Amino acid sequence: MAEQAATGNFTDQPTASSQLSLQKVYVKDCSFEAPNSPGIFKSEWKPKITLTLNSAASKLDEDTHEVVLNVNVEAKMGETTAFLIELQQAGIFVLKDYPTEQLKALIGNYCPSMLYPFARQTIANLVTGGGFPQLLLQPMNFDALFLQAEAGQALQGQR
Repeated sequence: MAEQAATGNFTDQPTASSQLSLQKVYVKDCSFEAPNSPGIFKSEWKPKITLTLNSAASKLDEDTHEVVLNVNVEAKMGETTAFLIELQQAGIFVLKDYPTEQLKALIGNYCPSMLYPFARQTIANLVTGGGFPQLLLQPMNFDALFLQAEAGQALQGQR
């Protein structure tokens, strides 16, 4: 920080006018399938749960972005699918006056982490509404996921 002040390099710092606000949260797309019901309800409930997360963003105007958190959850009993959920939990964010690298991190990390609790609730409701025992997805460390994705992209760029 002192080094930046000495050189006058403030390009990667937010400005006093920087703004981040969540304007809207909504379910963009959702699918719940229980392809082997009602037979699956006769089995002892010991599923293997697979969770897949990724996100995408699109610019709506200069300072407004739609961020979509894609969450797929599959519950299997052996080789039999108990249920499958595909959810696109979306939000509209105003991100104003942020440097490019910070904007990238906000869109790829911070915004999806804000959407995740809404996705968890939607999934919990779908699972119990589908007749299955409650499913509580564990909190996620979006900082670590973002850094892992960045490292993976850097490795692909070196090839």
